[in-house]
Amino acid sequence: MGSYLESLIVGRNLSQPTVRAYRYDLNLIIEWCVRNSQSHINQAVLQMYFMELIAQGHAKDTTVKRKYISVKNFYKFLIEKQLIDDRSGFTLGAKFKKAKRIPKTLPIDEVQKLLASIEHDLEHLKSDYRRLIAARNLAIIELLFSTGIRIGELVRIDLQDLNIGERTLLIFGKGRKERILYLSSKEVVASLKNWIKLRERLAPQDQALFINKYGHRLTIYSIEDIFYKYRDAARITPGATPHALRHTFATNLLDNGADLRSVQEILGHSSVSTTEIYTEVSIQRKKNVLSKFNPRNKLKM
Repeated sequence: MGSYLESLIVGRNLSQPTVRAYRYDLNLIIEWCVRNSQSHINQAVLQMYFMELIAQGHAKDTTVKRKYISVKNFYKFLIEKQLIDDRSGFTLGAKFKKAKRIPKTLPIDEVQKLLASIEHDLEHLKSDYRRLIAARNLAIIELLFSTGIRIGELVRIDLQDLNIGERTLLIFGKGRKERILYLSSKEVVASLKNWIKLRERLAPQDQALFINKYGHRLTIYSIEDIFYKYRDAARITPGATPHALRHTFATNLLDNGADLRSVQEILGHSSVSTTEIYTEVSIQRKKNVLSKFNPRNKLKM
């Protein structure tokens, strides 16, 4: 299994959290096989495993789908290395279609409260160090909301990926796919300029755009903690996550007339079907369509 996991990092450029999830999924099915005295994994065994997983109701459909993909990709690797020649385990995919979930967004006034909470820190904190950290946090939240990038993409940004003069940002998405985003918001540009000016005071140890007090790259867990801190301080939707900023960004693009293909490219979705889910929460889009095309409005009484 070790060589397979190594191939995910080197060959497919998958992130460490993704590789850990793959390892966890594979270990789970091995443990299940041991408990159930299964010495050989084939289609029937996989069928039993996944049906039991679903019946227990402990895992979301997205989790079951991921576990299936973990096993499927491992099978592919074994076949490519000519370690097995059994492809029967690949026929289960149709049984694990992922149900669409409506993205959870934030009202715009709550985003405003979130930003205002950080700006309040910038204005009222006493120590220079704490104001510096607040400036970094403002740049982080501004960037997440103004571009819709994932927090995993944000923590991978290096200084060289940002061109403030051209107002462009190079993003490495899932599978290290590149896309260039334009920083259209003057507020996000201003917050980034301010942070870059202050960043040197933390004695950077690498080229990461966003660093901690030790000069090292922030982790996704750090970004989550920053968001939760200001979410609670601003008293906005309890339970909201940083990903809600991405959902809110995408939904508002559609509300304001952006086409699906453009939103797909901006978000870095490999398929437009993933982007289409945002049409479910775009109330303004539905309002515009119904106001313009509802046949009842054409009838004269």
